[in-house]
Amino acid sequence: MALLFHREWSRAELLRRVGHMDQVAGIRLTEAVDGPARGCRLLEVWTGSGFRFQVNADRALDITGCDFRGIPLAWRSASGDVHPAFYAPQGLGWLRSFPGGLLATCGLDQFGAPSEEGGVEFGLHGRIGNLPAAQVNYRTFWDGDDYHLEIKGETRQAALFSENLVLQRRITTKLGSNRLRIEDVVSNDGFEPAPHMLLYHFNLGFPLVSEETQLHLQAESTQPRDADAQAGAAHWDRFQPPTPGYREQVFIHRPKVDPDGKATVLLQNPQLGLGLRWTYDATNLPWLMEWKMMGEGAYVVGVEPANCNG
Repeated sequence: MALLFHREWSRAELLRRVGHMDQVAGIRLTEAVDGPARGCRLLEVWTGSGFRFQVNADRALDITGCDFRGIPLAWRSASGDVHPAFYAPQGLGWLRSFPGGLLATCGLDQFGAPSEEGGVEFGLHGRIGNLPAAQVNYRTFWDGDDYHLEIKGETRQAALFSENLVLQRRITTKLGSNRLRIEDVVSNDGFEPAPHMLLYHFNLGFPLVSEETQLHLQAESTQPRDADAQAGAAHWDRFQPPTPGYREQVFIHRPKVDPDGKATVLLQNPQLGLGLRWTYDATNLPWLMEWKMMGEGAYVVGVEPANCNG
């Protein structure tokens, strides 16, 4: 049964009232036709609860825009949506095609600051989020009285004489829901072991983020990344108005888990009456990076589960 418009509805009841299910929930495939995003396949998803989000099939099925009842949840960078053809893999070039958005996937063999190992250069946050997904498909379907919305695809990061890693992603939600589920499987399709680093770069912005916002997280440990973070360590879970000259602060958390091995994180704005909660398997993602950036224009909180601490 779908909880919609203040009551529960069966399949039969809804189908008697609408000519097409897109009237209340659906997925629409579009294509960007202007600017640096031109050519990107974009999947617009709406559930009927006021929850809407956009998936960019040409950026590893990452989630860009996201709002709830007209209130934006995600921070968007000045770059906006950018086609992967413009990706600059060297050094900090990743920042030029970083759209912000609800989710930017980082990896699959690198995240964090640019580095070099064995004569190989690794750019900021890796390549995967700037690669297009293949075998993309989407569908909406009934299962009893539940109406499901599903997007699937796979993104391959590969090079001759190097890694051959594949990210299979499935994004699901339901009619009437205010939540989504992301299921990822990473496989090594090569014949040699390959390093694997993965970080889910969730980016939250105004109005969810304000001086009223609180980050709720029970952690085994919390470590400031550097001197800038150390200076703000006492207030890692609180935020402030946009501040001129603000230097980013990053905190490395080791979340506590429940008996099922799940970690839960909540970013909540009590004044707005709105929050965003993550529940995920901490067995594979035991670390959580918090990116606290209270700058002007760059006013964003990053909640970033990861499989290692960088």
